[in-house]
Amino acid sequence: MRQFNPEAISAVPNLFASAIGTKNTESNRLEGSLLLDRSGQRRRPMSATEEGPDGEASPRAEAFLEILGRVQPGDAEAELSSCSIGPTAEVAEQVLRSRVCYSRPKSAVRFFVWAGRSVKHTSYAWNLLVDILGKAGMFEPMWDAIRSMMQEGEGLITVATFASIFSSYCASGNLKEAVEAFDVMERYGVKPDAVALNSLLSAMCRGEGRAQAAQDLFDRTKATVPPDADTFAILLEAWEEEGNVQRTKSTFGEMVVRVGWDSSNKPAYDAFLSTLVRGDQFGEALKFLQVMRTKGCLPGLKFFARAIDLVARKRDYANSLAIWQMMISDAGLIPNLPMYNAIIDLCCNAGNTDYALRMLDEMPFNGVFADSNTYNAILEGLIKHRKAREAEGFLAEMSKNEQLPSATNCAAAINMFSNDFNPSAAIDV
Repeated sequence: MRQFNPEAISAVPNLFASAIGTKNTESNRLEGSLLLDRSGQRRRPMSATEEGPDGEASPRAEAFLEILGRVQPGDAEAELSSCSIGPTAEVAEQVLRSRVCYSRPKSAVRFFVWAGRSVKHTSYAWNLLVDILGKAGMFEPMWDAIRSMMQEGEGLITVATFASIFSSYCASGNLKEAVEAFDVMERYGVKPDAVALNSLLSAMCRGEGRAQAAQDLFDRTKATVPPDADTFAILLEAWEEEGNVQRTKSTFGEMVVRVGWDSSNKPAYDAFLSTLVRGDQFGEALKFLQVMRTKGCLPGLKFFARAIDLVARKRDYANSLAIWQMMISDAGLIPNLPMYNAIIDLCCNAGNTDYALRMLDEMPFNGVFADSNTYNAILEGLIKHRKAREAEGFLAEMSKNEQLPSATNCAAAINMFSNDFNPSAAIDV
């Protein structure tokens, strides 16, 4: 495979001749592949029978896909012409975003050329073709298509086009070529901006061990392409994956200086605080959390779940309640069942069974329903702190809710009731 030459922006060769004649494999590692929708977002390819955007199945698209999936690429155009069904621009889009075209890129090119003789392809269709060729690793035909888009007129090549290019190169490990594509965007009429930079950084960071490469690109371009909050969130998440506390701190500091505090930038705060916790700097994370609270910029559920789990394992009762209250009252987040179970267990272990029971009562109002672990944690706390009367009432509630006490709790309860001269309660257990 020849390397991408950023200077090759001159005359276009015979349209897609390189794609039709290439010896690249038909397989494009379809598993997990994504493509672009009209807004430039990634989505999965649709199947041959999937409904079109208007909600109705497209018999034309199904007929074309049956041909493309059945015949060899070299015979595709003849078969398509002989079926006596004409394409439309919308049908062409449906066909191109199918799994058939992503798994048979040469046939997709044949269909594109054939349909282009009857209809004018949309920008979306062109971008789908670029995505198909890129995902197949057919990079020279991909650039042929892009240069053809230039010849077709302005507006066809967009940031979404380059987002696809970046994704394809990075998925195949060609980070250098992805960066070179970013550097030549303006030659194709697309100004590199924060959205384009973020697309490239995100594509780079999908692979392991690429945080430094992404950081190097950011450092080189930040003077000419102003970053936004998403830029820093991507970098912080990359450093989080690698557990680099020092780089996380420096990136977070630069983010605050450049873009300030933004309450909607929860992924950045999540990644930053989670990295500190993961790096055994929980005390530092709590200090930053207090600062964020004063700025009205709190992290999301990801960090709070990790923090609750950590304080529960450390039996840090005081900090656990402070974090819990901040999550509920300040951040307005709804905890999930594992978080409820962790904090209830911690409260019961510390003897605050009243608070644990209040949380048990509030769980259904938050759409969370207690399980056996929840009930047994509370029962264990009541037994541990010799609250026999409360334990007897709670066992009745457990029975009513069809929740059975664990074998350990049964033995402990029987022993407690026997010592308290309450044989009937012991027998009930």
